[in-house]
Amino acid sequence: MRWRSSALLLGLAAAPPIAMAGPAPAGTPHPGHDTLYLEVVLNRTARPGLVRFLREGSRFRVDAAELRRLGLVLEEHALEEHALEERAADEGVADGHTQDGHPAAGTIALDAIADIHYRYDAPGQRMFIELPPSRLDLPTTVIGATDRATPPLSEVPTSLLFNYDLHADHDDRGNSQLGTVGELRLSGLGAGVFSTSAVNRLHRRDHGRWHTTTTRLDTRWELSFPEHALTVRAGDVFSGFLDWTRPVRMGGVQVGRNFGLQPYRVTTPLPTFLGEVAVPSAVDLYVNGMRQYSGQLPVGPFELSTAPGINGAGNASVVITDAFGRTRTLELPFYSTPQLLARGLSDWSLSVGTVRERYGLTSFAYASEPVASASLRYGIADPFTVELHAETGDGLVNAGLGGVWLLGRAGVLNASHTRSRQERARGSQSGIGYRWNDGRFNFSADGRRTDGDYRDIASLYGPPPPTVSTRMLAGITSAALGNVGITHVRLRHPDPDIAPARYAGLFWTRNFANRWSASLSYNENLDDADDRSVYLQVSAVLDGNRQLGSAWQREGRRDNARVEFIQPVPGDGGFGWRVRAHDGDDGAGGAVEAGWLLPRTRVGIGLARIGDTRRGYAQASGGVVLMDGHAFAARRIDDAFAVVSTDGVADVPVLLENRAIGRTDADGMLLVTPLNAWQRNRLSIDPMSLPVDMRIDTVERIATPGDRAGTRVRFAIAPVRAAVIVLHDGAGQPLPLRSRVRLAGSDADTIVGHDGETYLDTLDAHNRLSVRTPSGGICHVDFDYPQGADPIPRIGPLRCLQEAEP
Repeated sequence: MRWRSSALLLGLAAAPPIAMAGPAPAGTPHPGHDTLYLEVVLNRTARPGLVRFLREGSRFRVDAAELRRLGLVLEEHALEEHALEERAADEGVADGHTQDGHPAAGTIALDAIADIHYRYDAPGQRMFIELPPSRLDLPTTVIGATDRATPPLSEVPTSLLFNYDLHADHDDRGNSQLGTVGELRLSGLGAGVFSTSAVNRLHRRDHGRWHTTTTRLDTRWELSFPEHALTVRAGDVFSGFLDWTRPVRMGGVQVGRNFGLQPYRVTTPLPTFLGEVAVPSAVDLYVNGMRQYSGQLPVGPFELSTAPGINGAGNASVVITDAFGRTRTLELPFYSTPQLLARGLSDWSLSVGTVRERYGLTSFAYASEPVASASLRYGIADPFTVELHAETGDGLVNAGLGGVWLLGRAGVLNASHTRSRQERARGSQSGIGYRWNDGRFNFSADGRRTDGDYRDIASLYGPPPPTVSTRMLAGITSAALGNVGITHVRLRHPDPDIAPARYAGLFWTRNFANRWSASLSYNENLDDADDRSVYLQVSAVLDGNRQLGSAWQREGRRDNARVEFIQPVPGDGGFGWRVRAHDGDDGAGGAVEAGWLLPRTRVGIGLARIGDTRRGYAQASGGVVLMDGHAFAARRIDDAFAVVSTDGVADVPVLLENRAIGRTDADGMLLVTPLNAWQRNRLSIDPMSLPVDMRIDTVERIATPGDRAGTRVRFAIAPVRAAVIVLHDGAGQPLPLRSRVRLAGSDADTIVGHDGETYLDTLDAHNRLSVRTPSGGICHVDFDYPQGADPIPRIGPLRCLQEAEP
């Protein structure tokens, strides 16, 4: 998807001409042949290095190779004097001319070059040259391209993380339960990250006996290679990732592309705008009226490629402002979609193992027959991405081919066809879809149909795919109407016991100026008039971020309504609550809830009544990290994290992306969450809160942790022991001026000033100084730094004793 403009703003080449160089000013000597080394300013852009010119009165000559290096395109008629090359080779060359005074071969007179304007600046020793872009051969300047480089991974120390979610519930009928969902994650002990999760449930009914169950969920080990965007997983994995395939859970090994390891890389085709400028200019890119890029252009051709920031049809405006303040604008329509891969880019996955059964109910239920699944997406061209899929197991062979096409600004079309065979059972599945969106109108439709006895891996251990599945959505968004849309869904299953279904729906949402909103949805089964539902919701945001909401729902012939008053829990921490009441055909009731988002956990409690049953409940979630012999409690950690160390200095404010995140504890450590894996996370400390006698090596560091792993970030902070030392010799006289002083254990030297004074700021509790006088004598002095002294005490005078003669 590259939109190119090969004639962008050529009018900028018509810069005000520079007068042709004429005779030298009065008073300037006119030697027969002068050799000048000048800086060249080409189209108002200084070129690197000096260029050798030969001046003959008001005429200037220069070597053809130098002109080509500057970027000039030389035509044959400009090289007419090259015929002297043979003669120069025979007669010899001196100072740029032959022995008889003729110009040397390989040099060109500037006034012999077509369309050139030049001016010699004698005081500045510069040559100003102006040429139209067509006469230049300059490299294309690429701007707006994203930084695809993978940042270096930070240190991954050994760490153990435990995430927990707790829920307790008790009602007035004697039913009680305590449920926990836990995740254990280990990183830094060898390569990769190991994780496992489980659900534990303790429950009883009617004051009876307690029962406990434990179910393992997922266990896997992951090893990532960010430079190759590749991840290897062993354990519980998913197979398949294409829109027209059905994934399955399996236990085994999976290897495949993982673009999440390169978060700064853009995988979709980008609209590209080409052009050239004759003078240095500024460029701005606007997409649908919003500026997406701003930068500077040197002289010559350029290529602007940047992410448009939208999904669908859009309009781009490239605005060029040249050095003379003139502005030109080029309007270019485009269509952007994440369904495509950029040309030459591939996304693939290969999984081998056995299908997992009864997930969430049993811990180790795996099928006996091995299966394999492979998928591939490849960007053949920017407007076209091909898709391939194959899977096999238990006698099944399934293979399919698909593709995604960009139809210019007309939208995106996708299609696929798959065939399967298992013994005598043969079948196929075909699908087609279309999407279009321009920010105001949107439309999408897709459908899949199977023929014969079509099967895939999922159908071997579960229901087969629907024989017919279609979806359609059309909508419009405007300030007056809000968001309005219609939907249609059709399903038909191969199981005759499951009746076909056709549903149609209408939805509407709108936000109003006085901070309230309304939404309405209607759904109906076109084959069963009694199967319909209506849902209406109205909400308003009050002062203090409080929210008042009400809703009414009719499903079949049953009506229910509710109203609630909410103070949301602040995202940065704090207290929130909710009061809810409901009534209708399903019974009356209500609930009162309160929640706290604390620095190290999230908790909530509530009381509820549903009909005649009353119940109370409580919940908590968070995490615990073990690293470097310390334990840290935190909120739940779903991504990466870091432990910040300030070398034992307590109560130091720590900032994440310039946002205060916490203060170091008594050991000078702080757990910082969440960090973005594989990305640059800027951590800093606030030096203004530190005492003046502290030395800081840096106040900012960049951390790039691995996926869901921890890292260590150290800020070296040390007390500063500074003092003015007064040094005398053995006779009690100040040491000579400019004597060199060195502190033992340090490589830094300082000098003695007037009255024997010197300043040192890296002193220890006990110190030894070596002093070399200008005459070459050496003496030493030992002293202790005074406890409880002023920030910069004055110590001495101290006697510096000379070394004894051997």
